Amino acid sequence: MQNSTRKKGFLDLGAKNVIFLDFLKFKEKTPKEFLDYIYDEYCPEIISCGYNFRFGKDASGDTGILSDFCKSKNIELSVKSPVTVDGVPLSSTYIRNLIANGQTDKANELIFGGFSVTSAVLHGDKRGRELGFPTVNQLYPAEMVKPKFGVYAAKMIIDGKTYNCISNIGLRPTFETKDVTIESYIFDFCGDIYGKEVTLKPIKFIRPERKFDSAEELVSAIKKDIITAKELLCI
Repeated sequence: MQNSTRKKGFLDLGAKNVIFLDFLKFKEKTPKEFLDYIYDEYCPEIISCGYNFRFGKDASGDTGILSDFCKSKNIELSVKSPVTVDGVPLSSTYIRNLIANGQTDKANELIFGGFSVTSAVLHGDKRGRELGFPTVNQLYPAEMVKPKFGVYAAKMIIDGKTYNCISNIGLRPTFETKDVTIESYIFDFCGDIYGKEVTLKPIKFIRPERKFDSAEELVSAIKKDIITAKELLCI
């Protein structure tokens, strides 16, 4: 998840400020060096973490070390017990695996605000317009977990308003692109949004992306995808 999206989620939950530490800056610090930095820089009154929290070089720090440190500094420590889903402990790895397997509908139930991708609208090659389905084109952020490539029933947020759409996330094998892109056909929108940052929320996976032998075959598949997406989105 992008830091901007995570920050918004924390703020929406009531946080007054959110700070993200640079992992590369701290990955070589020992647990003591890391904790000393946190204490000197932020002077926390309470620290909260998960039951399996690891920190410091080679993940050598654990909740035991953290507990001893907090006691020495008179800091309250809250260690959260695991939350399970279908008998499996809920974790970021669990959610990333759901997304990578195309189970965005299930991931959406577990992520505050749902899984989403925000990036700028780019000028595409206009192929969608030529096929009768003008699309909104975005680059998929390189730092985010990649969902299963294919077509999704989705929603697009533009200037705070939500629209229904179908989106292809992947490499567009019919046209052999090198970068992972998002190509969305919005059902009920018309306007110039080039350069604007918009947010895509993949709702339900429809089918894997595939290479089509002709434009006609591609158009036929898009029409079927639209019907399926509208059924899934209840419109």
